[in-house]
Amino acid sequence: MTPTEIPTEIRTEIPANLRRPIVDGGRPAGGAADDAPRPPLYAQVKRTLLEAIASGEYSPGVPFVTQREICERFGVSHATAVRALNELAAEGWVVRRRGLGTFVAEQPGRGVRRGASADRAIACILQFQGPHVSQILAGVEAACADLGYRLYLRHCEGDPERESRALLDAVRDGVSGIVVYPAEGTGGHDGWTEVEHSGVPLVMADRYRPDLAHDAVVADNTAIGRELTKTLLAAGHRTIATLWDETDTSSVRDRFAGHVEALRQAGLPIRPDLTVLRRYRDLPSDQRRARLAALLGGDSPADVLLCSNGYVLAAAAHDLAALGYEVPGDVELAGMDDAGPFDVLPLTVAAVSLPSREIGDTAMRLLHRRVTERAAGRSPAAAPEVTVLPVTVTTRPPTAAHLRIVGGTALK
Repeated sequence: MTPTEIPTEIRTEIPANLRRPIVDGGRPAGGAADDAPRPPLYAQVKRTLLEAIASGEYSPGVPFVTQREICERFGVSHATAVRALNELAAEGWVVRRRGLGTFVAEQPGRGVRRGASADRAIACILQFQGPHVSQILAGVEAACADLGYRLYLRHCEGDPERESRALLDAVRDGVSGIVVYPAEGTGGHDGWTEVEHSGVPLVMADRYRPDLAHDAVVADNTAIGRELTKTLLAAGHRTIATLWDETDTSSVRDRFAGHVEALRQAGLPIRPDLTVLRRYRDLPSDQRRARLAALLGGDSPADVLLCSNGYVLAAAAHDLAALGYEVPGDVELAGMDDAGPFDVLPLTVAAVSLPSREIGDTAMRLLHRRVTERAAGRSPAAAPEVTVLPVTVTTRPPTAAHLRIVGGTALK
């Protein structure tokens, strides 16, 4: 892939109760065998680490076990160790200090405790899971550790009512501020209204809600749609069909607007069968495939499918294989972001890399500024501040090896 930028450790002794490699499908060595469902490895590691903290094996401020030590003692992968530590940090049991390592928190526990520590607590309210959201959280968490805040996390899975309850809980728990990756649409009024009345600073990350006046940190989504479309046009594509996941978010609408802008600048017609904000990924598979068959049939078929994110791209690749189309060959795939299964990205003729971790870090530092201003008694800004971060378009070199999907089989 060729990138083009769009302008605009302290080791410590392992307690005896942690010296237990996890083997045989996730059971601790020597454990009794049974048929009951077992939690994933990272959850087992996390639970054992929590037991060590709760038993007093570690004192607040004392260096905690490292990723490498977890891998060695539990016999698990680096990814498993990272996820266990990330969850402990997100829940407030441990904190990370830049250049020093991971330490047991002063008041470990889930959620926010009322009292002296609450005025240094931040609520992070997110939607869904996946690499993009995980990196946003990593940015928020790193900035919190650097700035001396405790962080607690809520995942709302795209549900505006769950988001509303999370906002209400955050305000009632007395947090200093809130970072939120908003749910689709404009629901969840009770929670947002409570935040407005409370005056608790809030920064939106990755998306903004046009009906609410709050600070936001986003990627340059208009540039994503515009520059990616220009890249496809420069490669000779003229019939670009768009496939979407969510449709009622600022990021999607801005990407759509950028796409339309590039088509108009090129003097190309806006075809309603190709250029339309319509859901694709959450449709039943037969309906998705019928739509693709229609887009790729007729007198002027689409020669590239511009997918709103990596998950849409993965669904499209699967459906194309089921329909017997070759990728590339019969049609190309392009991705508006790299949030999704990374193993499908070699299929793309072009894709955009999002500044996910930077979004989280920048949002938390902007929130810190607002918290500091509020503590000093300064009035809030007359207008919300929107920070737009540049993105990167990556194209596939024509001579590079890449995957080809033929009838459900991946070939190199």
